[in-house]
Amino acid sequence: MSVWPESSVSRSGTLTGAEGELVSASIAVEPQSLERLLETLAEVSFPINPQIYHNATVAYRYPDGREDTEPVTIVEFPAYSGQLDEVRSLLVRQGFDPDSLWVRNLLEEIHSSFDAEPAPPGVAFTMIVRRKHPPSGN
Repeated sequence: MSVWPESSVSRSGTLTGAEGELVSASIAVEPQSLERLLETLAEVSFPINPQIYHNATVAYRYPDGREDTEPVTIVEFPAYSGQLDEVRSLLVRQGFDPDSLWVRNLLEEIHSSFDAEPAPPGVAFTMIVRRKHPPSGN
């Protein structure tokens, strides 16, 4: 018997509830936009308890292995997949790029210090890498 009657863990390693899969949502913003982002997130209809990574980076990896890195602040929080449209809508309404919202399986996110995804079509770089902490040696 679970203390969370509406939740379950599937065999594939996902947590699910009445509003879908429990995921880790993260938003990368320029450090000076953090306060405005937090005010935006305060408008959603569900509680958000964000984890904030102030020394994070976004790297753009090119085919030759070169990376261009930008400092960012990453705000991360758990949410159900059914709540993400509301978050995206608020981001757009407040002038944030909706693509700044990345979503990942919560259980995978717990064990990772970075997140990567292929670059969108038509750009020179091949991958975007978000790091919560600077690489060792920085």
